[in-house]
Amino acid sequence: MDAQAWLLEHGPAVDAVLERWLPPLDAAPADLHGAMRHLVFPGGKRFRPGLVLAAAEAVGGPLQSALPMAAAVELIHVYSLIHDDLPCMDDDEERRGRPTVHVLWGEATAVLAGDALQSLAFEGLLMDTDPGRSGRAARDLARAIGPAGLVGGQVDDLRQGENPGDEAFVLSIHERKTAALIQACVSGGARLASASEDQLAVLGAFGLEVGVAFQIADDGLDADEDESGCSLVSLLGREACLERAEALLESALSRIEGMGERAEPLRALARFAVRRKA
Repeated sequence: MDAQAWLLEHGPAVDAVLERWLPPLDAAPADLHGAMRHLVFPGGKRFRPGLVLAAAEAVGGPLQSALPMAAAVELIHVYSLIHDDLPCMDDDEERRGRPTVHVLWGEATAVLAGDALQSLAFEGLLMDTDPGRSGRAARDLARAIGPAGLVGGQVDDLRQGENPGDEAFVLSIHERKTAALIQACVSGGARLASASEDQLAVLGAFGLEVGVAFQIADDGLDADEDESGCSLVSLLGREACLERAEALLESALSRIEGMGERAEPLRALARFAVRRKA
């Protein structure tokens, strides 16, 4: 299965929800709404929303049931990108070939746009889905991006500075900063499609391994072996990192072997995430 073609096929449905949720550009305050929309439209690959929808399909549920979760995780992802780009974080001036939000609207508006996207993600998720399932999905998503997840991982990443630390510490940052959200995507999509507790346990473990493999592979693509920072490349070398990512991917795929043909989109997205060349 072609993962990129699958993402392109299902992206418009996610975009329609995002368009419905986001305030229009002509609504006040226009600068805030422009900043919120800047990285949402046009978006990236919509990989995380794709994981949500593929997980729903894997457990036999309708993809429509998971669309609110797919839109929510995309807003969370964009919020994290806006904040990551800030001068006090990674200090990037370009994202996806365009000026970053703080370059166009200033740092204060960029911070507030990220805050607004985060709150909008939970508002939309909780309003557009069954209260029981969406409440548990929202709880898992909040945990994934909070002090035990993305934010805590980012703090440790920033504190690490130029010191790569040891392998266990780097992996702990990957698990929190990157993999926790990917795990929440998979679990949340399955939960909204009425997955069983056994299925949720399997898919949660799958999502965590894919998330760590994704980050290791990303570091292997981008980093120089002489670089320091939060990457296994400077500790193990690029080839060893890519081998580690592949081993994690194979372990994750083995977990969902019994889910049959309906889980093939989920497998394809996992392979794409880890084996991509750019």
